[in-house]
Amino acid sequence: MEVQIPDLFDLQKIADSGQCFRAVGFSDGTYRFFTGTQALYIRNIAGDRYEISCSPGVWEQVWVPYFDLGRDYRALNRLIPEEDCFLRQAAQAGAGIRILRQDPWETLMTFLISQRKSIPAIREVVELLSRRYGTPCQTPRETLCTFPTAAQLQGVTVQDYAACKAGYRAPYLYDAVQQVLFRRLDLAALSALPDDALISALEGVRGAGIKVASCVALYAYGRGGCAPVDTWIQKVIRQKYHGENPFPAYGGAAGLMQQYCFYYAQQHRQEVS
Repeated sequence: MEVQIPDLFDLQKIADSGQCFRAVGFSDGTYRFFTGTQALYIRNIAGDRYEISCSPGVWEQVWVPYFDLGRDYRALNRLIPEEDCFLRQAAQAGAGIRILRQDPWETLMTFLISQRKSIPAIREVVELLSRRYGTPCQTPRETLCTFPTAAQLQGVTVQDYAACKAGYRAPYLYDAVQQVLFRRLDLAALSALPDDALISALEGVRGAGIKVASCVALYAYGRGGCAPVDTWIQKVIRQKYHGENPFPAYGGAAGLMQQYCFYYAQQHRQEVS
């Protein structure tokens, strides 16, 4: 099946943006994204036309929201003032990145894992957990394993998480599982909360500080006004904005502007160091 995506959309940049950790590019130009039990194989054919592996119904129900295709990113980029040369440069470099709308459970767990880990190292832990505790899922191209649910992780110990290379984050993963299993944390119900209350609730998970909670709010709950501040964004704020956080001024587009800066910093490490 073919679809048209007329807005800014770049598969490589999305896969490399640090939002998701199971996206894979293949030598033929195809990219695989995986959320829940749904795998998508997508390839650019020409211009704004893409070949996709799913049905029209699944595309509309799962992947259009996942890639945030209901928002006009060109219009959002026009919010950047002429005088902000750095952000305009970052937005140009990152053009095509989308703010993904992911599963809250997987997003919480993967960003607990992400702390002080490189993207390849995060991916390794996520795949180990999926292979050991998830459900096999056969696609026309490969056999994948879903990211394990809290119920599938019920008997997993701190030592088991450590064996999956989670390191000091192992107790964080264990606590998140226990909170969900015993209904101290209802991830579905959190969607009704305003941003501040949502972040506060997520911070109740062991190891989930403001940065992890903001990532989950942005990448799982679609809270575009949340702009996570990690070490790379701290460097951007310090070096390019004299220590003053520029993102709140963008309201619901703050998270996108942060993502452009994060991507730029990753691609230009010598400049932003």
